[in-house]
Amino acid sequence: MLVGTSFYAHAAQSAPQPGPTTEIPRKKMAPKPVHGSAAKSSNATKNEVISVRGQRQQYVGKIPAKDLPQNIQTITGATLEKAGIVKLADALDLVSGVSRQNSYGGLWDSFAVRGFAGDINVPSGYLVNGFNYGRGFGGPVDVSGIERMDVLKGPTSALFGRGEPGGTVNIITKKPQFVPQGSLMFQGGSYNNFRPEADYTTPLTHNFAVRINGAFEDADSFRDTVHTRKYAVTPSFLWQITNNTSASYQFSWKHQEIPFDRGVVALNGRLGAIPNSRFLGEPADGPTKTNDLGHQFQLQHDFNKKWSALFGVGYRTTSLVGYSESPELTAARQPFFVDGRTLSRQRRYTDFHTTDLVLRGEVSGEFSTFGFVHHLLVGADYDDFTYNNYQERFRPPTLASQPTYAQLNAIDIYNPIYLSADGVPATNSVTTNQYEQDKTWGTYLQDHVDITRQIKIRFGGRYDNFEQSIYSRSSQVTGRQHPNAFSPQVGIVYEPIRTVSLYFSYGKGFRANTGSSYYGVPFAPERSKSYEFGAKYTSSDKRVTASVAFFQMYKNNILSADPVNSGYSLAIGTAESKGVEVDVNAYLPYKFRIMADYAYVDAFSTSSTLDPDFGRVVAAGDPLINVPKNSGNVLLFKDFTVFGKNASFGAGVNYVGRRLGQTGTSFYLPSYTLLRFLGSVNVTKSIIVSGEINNVTGKQYYANSYAALWVYPGSPRMFFLRARYKF
Repeated sequence: MLVGTSFYAHAAQSAPQPGPTTEIPRKKMAPKPVHGSAAKSSNATKNEVISVRGQRQQYVGKIPAKDLPQNIQTITGATLEKAGIVKLADALDLVSGVSRQNSYGGLWDSFAVRGFAGDINVPSGYLVNGFNYGRGFGGPVDVSGIERMDVLKGPTSALFGRGEPGGTVNIITKKPQFVPQGSLMFQGGSYNNFRPEADYTTPLTHNFAVRINGAFEDADSFRDTVHTRKYAVTPSFLWQITNNTSASYQFSWKHQEIPFDRGVVALNGRLGAIPNSRFLGEPADGPTKTNDLGHQFQLQHDFNKKWSALFGVGYRTTSLVGYSESPELTAARQPFFVDGRTLSRQRRYTDFHTTDLVLRGEVSGEFSTFGFVHHLLVGADYDDFTYNNYQERFRPPTLASQPTYAQLNAIDIYNPIYLSADGVPATNSVTTNQYEQDKTWGTYLQDHVDITRQIKIRFGGRYDNFEQSIYSRSSQVTGRQHPNAFSPQVGIVYEPIRTVSLYFSYGKGFRANTGSSYYGVPFAPERSKSYEFGAKYTSSDKRVTASVAFFQMYKNNILSADPVNSGYSLAIGTAESKGVEVDVNAYLPYKFRIMADYAYVDAFSTSSTLDPDFGRVVAAGDPLINVPKNSGNVLLFKDFTVFGKNASFGAGVNYVGRRLGQTGTSFYLPSYTLLRFLGSVNVTKSIIVSGEINNVTGKQYYANSYAALWVYPGSPRMFFLRARYKF
């Protein structure tokens, strides 16, 4: 896969490798006649050698990163370990141009790349080993099984398809190795955090290896009464059937229990009226439970050194079930009742279930014509996704005189008194009862041509055929649509000197939307076009890498949070995003290492949207929610020795600018700057002790927002300490 910017992957511009290779002697089974020097070699040895390789990634050829016309960032597992990161959201904070979005009370991962996030009422799209993993409700990603994360910026729809124009996040999981190795880790920290991790891989035969890794986490929270429990396990095997054919399988299971938490409210648009620790839900609701069960099988055959075929099957089921409280407007369209402190809430029961079947095949190879070298990819894929969406609610009626808190399902934001399990109201009306099925098949072709050593061009295209049906069990009406799209892509790279490459790319994109509006109308697919121009630099000794990218993107049928009908999405028409990203990674003198990035992103609506009941809610020029214009991150490490032991100390600064907190309003989240310290020491060759302090200054900040009533606060000062044993 592609290697980009990372402390521990500074061979960034070398050709991507399909995986580790191990030569393992085995007993000769059926020697073949050989002649010449080969015969001498054969007669001189009693063992033949089989090469055992890891498999390559779907949709990706063997093109050096510096020759690709797009900005790419890679976060390796070593970087995640060094930085003490266990959540995907924290990992993506290290990537330029990525901003946090509404995480649905911590129940999924949601982010925008270069300003575009898709539908913020469902998890963000991402890939795991090239398989689509964003369409489902399996909870946040656990990083215990991650080998690395590749963030491919810009127009990639000509290959990956059905993605956001800002970029694609592909998570590469740890694979079986043919050398026994493993690790154990125990972490403890603030708010009774306890997290063990384990990882072990070994060969079972000369050509069959297995691996299993997993994690358990049990923790309280800075949020009152909130407790989290999470399990994750990922066993896998790799079978090198012959020298040219291999098969792999990965099973993954993840379960999480956490109370649904909408965060805090802004009182008359003002944040900070209540502590960031205040929980405005009901502990009696219990945890919301998410489950994620996945299978991935892949078969690879190499015809020769230049041509190979790759076939894959993925099947995944997810579920999200539980009760929740969501602050909402009263019948008079006000957030609070007349006393200014009694907050009305809607109690919900949610039951989401999804299945996703993916089939795919690809042939890749290299050939020459008229002195030009072609790197060709040709493939096809099929995706069958089903979504059962069921929700009930209790909504406070309009009551006269002096209604009780129980009748209102309300809470005093200044002095919350939580209800008992018998006191919470029963959900009494069905709001959503739908069955959705999305079937998509696509074909794609890409040719990367080496015109000269200095000039490379890339062109390709993808055709998608999408069929969607959404059946409402309540109205017994089925909404259907059957659009299709062709997404072309072109790019050029020019290398004036060996350390510098300049590039330009253009592409169109297509992404199907899930679900329907408050009025039951299925959302039309998003269509986009993107432009990118940039430059990359890699020093001759590979110790410094840097890049700058300018981009501009346009998208229609974009979705955002419906500011009137809470919990629903609203099609706001068209939007534009433009900006610049700068990334620098360097090994400096005196054993310093630095990883820095900056992004300017201007993302805004380019059309006005009218709500049938409440008039205009979005105007042309309104910014997109949760997207800061300015953001940046710096990590600086210093390596040294203490009492003869290798050690390191690091400091990090993360800045996020002011950003819109609710669509169609003037409510903004303030900017913030966070400071963190990190350190580690190798006690022995096998034992590493490390730790960090996050938000050192105790800054009160707000990470993301859905609306002024649903603002998720950031964590206060927290510390973590861990010990890792590698064997």
